[in-house]
Amino acid sequence: MTGIAIITATLLALMYLAYRGVNLLVLAPAMALLAVAATGDGPLLGSYTQIFMQAMGGFVIQYFPLFLLGAVFGKLMEASGNAQVLADGIITRLGAERAILATILSCAVMTYGGVSLFVVAFAVYPIARVLFRTARLPKVLIPASIALGAFTFTMTALPGTPAIQNAIPMPYFGTTTFAAPGVGLISAAVMLGLGWLWLDRRAHALGPGYGNHIEAEEEAGPLADPPDLLLAATPLVLVIVLNLAFTFVIIPRLDTGYLSQPAYGATTVEALRGIWSIIAALTLASGLLVLFNYPRLAGQLADTIDRGASGSLKPIFNTASLVGFGAVIASLSAFGAIRDWVVTVGGDNPLISLAVGTSILAGMTGSASGGMSIALATLGETYREMGAAAGIAPDLLHRVTAVATGGLDALPHNGAVITLLAICGLSHRDAYKDIAVVAVVIPVLALVLLIALGSVFGSF
Repeated sequence: MTGIAIITATLLALMYLAYRGVNLLVLAPAMALLAVAATGDGPLLGSYTQIFMQAMGGFVIQYFPLFLLGAVFGKLMEASGNAQVLADGIITRLGAERAILATILSCAVMTYGGVSLFVVAFAVYPIARVLFRTARLPKVLIPASIALGAFTFTMTALPGTPAIQNAIPMPYFGTTTFAAPGVGLISAAVMLGLGWLWLDRRAHALGPGYGNHIEAEEEAGPLADPPDLLLAATPLVLVIVLNLAFTFVIIPRLDTGYLSQPAYGATTVEALRGIWSIIAALTLASGLLVLFNYPRLAGQLADTIDRGASGSLKPIFNTASLVGFGAVIASLSAFGAIRDWVVTVGGDNPLISLAVGTSILAGMTGSASGGMSIALATLGETYREMGAAAGIAPDLLHRVTAVATGGLDALPHNGAVITLLAICGLSHRDAYKDIAVVAVVIPVLALVLLIALGSVFGSF
């Protein structure tokens, strides 16, 4: 029990200090090593260099191209005037009062199209910034609007979503990404509807005005020759289309047998095609964006790329530090006790145990996919057997697992939350309250409804 209390205390301290703005590059390893020292469950230096830094470095190695290319793409969209034109076009067609909904749906379309949520945040923020400023909506609601569109229903609930959170359960339950489509759609509608309602009410409560954040942002004058709306939208469409094309058509046809060699990591193309696809899509889309808008970018192209590249560093290293923290916590024996306890929750209803266990592990590690992977790797077979004994369809187990990852994972120490706030130039104190409502509280309510519907009606 002492070890569990120590893990809980260090996790709460991490969330509180992150909320207070303490630098995560220092905070995350300090809290991880404090947990190791207090539990006496491992060597400090070994835990730091062999667990924390290995996990942190592994994340950077795997995802740095996404952060780098996503940040550069976002800056190019902004500097070329494409973001401004898209925002103006959305306001003209939907009205300024629909700026929040437009931001949510823009993120939803991109994530449902297979674009990484980190890339979506970089790409949509320049458009959202113009939308909110023009509509005189508070900037502090931008992170929550992006989080609602990218971190919630399109990540876990919509049937067929290509998000990793919807793919991990498949081998454990023998399902597909379209598992339990009916209850998934209902859960998604709850998240979208209640989240949009909350943000709309908050906008009215805060009153009109973007806030004084505008003074700290670079503001260019109006473009002499702005691109037309179709041209402005083309790069975003290309990211989605090219990502799908590389994922399902181009990369599967490549000769990738060399990947089995140790020099290339002794891996498979299935493990890499998601990353390869978005790298290729962002590179080509950025190149075409520059080609189509070269007269507008010519004098500032190098500076724009430099600002995008520099802007990617803080988000990825903050996020990677939190991945390292989660890895150290997961290595402690007390964490194993927590993992083993969750299977006993819920009595005779394995859906409750599955949901609680997955949610707790996702919250403790600060990672939806990380918490799910731990839960299923250690207890997946147990849950499948419990479900079969209770007459619960594997499809329903799949959907409950996926939706359960999308609640407590978005606590203040979550890497995606940290990245989003860094991209938007806001602090936890500025914007986390609304993120918590739309990405934590409402998804948990949707999960409760999902379990209730599944318990009564089964999978549909």
